Amino acid sequence: MRAVQYTDAGGPEVISLAERADPTPAAGQVLIQVAAAGLNRADVMQRLGVYPPPKGASEIPGLEVSGRVIAAGQGSDLAVQELIGKEVVALLAGGGYAEQVVVDARHVLPVPTGISLTDAAGLIEVAATVHSNLRGEAQVRPGDTVLVHGGTGGIGSFALQYLHGLGAEVLTTVGSAEKASIAVELGADHVINYREEDLGARVQELTDGRGVDVIFDVVGAKYLDTNLRSLATAGRLVIIGLQGGRTAELDLGLMLAKRLLIIATTLRARDAEAKAEIVQAVGEEIWPLIESGQIRVQTDKTFPLEEAAAAHEYFDSGTHTGKILLTMV
Repeated sequence: MRAVQYTDAGGPEVISLAERADPTPAAGQVLIQVAAAGLNRADVMQRLGVYPPPKGASEIPGLEVSGRVIAAGQGSDLAVQELIGKEVVALLAGGGYAEQVVVDARHVLPVPTGISLTDAAGLIEVAATVHSNLRGEAQVRPGDTVLVHGGTGGIGSFALQYLHGLGAEVLTTVGSAEKASIAVELGADHVINYREEDLGARVQELTDGRGVDVIFDVVGAKYLDTNLRSLATAGRLVIIGLQGGRTAELDLGLMLAKRLLIIATTLRARDAEAKAEIVQAVGEEIWPLIESGQIRVQTDKTFPLEEAAAAHEYFDSGTHTGKILLTMV
């Protein structure tokens, strides 16, 4: 099969295609003929050499795919065997940038009704990330005020729609007037242009000095102090990315005075049981929202597998809104 490889750590120039042996599923696993794969920041961080795959995971990048199940591992139970022939999406620890991939059958969901097989490739990783962190870790409730950093990216665009439907008051950050308009269409109540406005001051203004209940952050160290000062009493900061660095000074006095909680999570490295629970919850709670149209698929652009370097270059430009996908045909 064809698969993407990183020949070194660096920019998109380190990406190339290689021939790899077709994978073989074990008991409890399924083999998927991949139709499309989602591009995520974790793939970029792996390319840069700062986010290696978990032990035992494929070195091939790619954390989510859509496709058709073509085989089940020998010894799999009937429920796994019945997936053969079904169009599905799968949450992976790696291996998605390839024509075939094996995955734990519990990490698979059917393609949502009304969504194309290609577009479905960009759903499960963001859905699992958003739901497990906002509904799970941060316990967002209707009426909460939530700040989402990067509101028009793959995760951000999904989070805005989910939070709007949940009944939260949603603030978000963007880098341009064009992206501000998109964020409002996705459900943001207030948009902050971080290139032109003082983030901390604007949050205080929009919340009448109270601060927000939850911050969903992909930036990390760069925004740590501002984030903490922007939280209301008993606020929760959920950090899922380190685009702005990994180390910063932490004001413990501020945390004590405001009873703040910092939650830092990754999805990729969770064990199989935890991922299975997350995928099940996504299927039960998020898939109906997608099928009803409450959450819309946000595919920005697709690239054929052989143009994976161009897809990464486009991602690195920061101009995309929504998901970037790689297609196998």
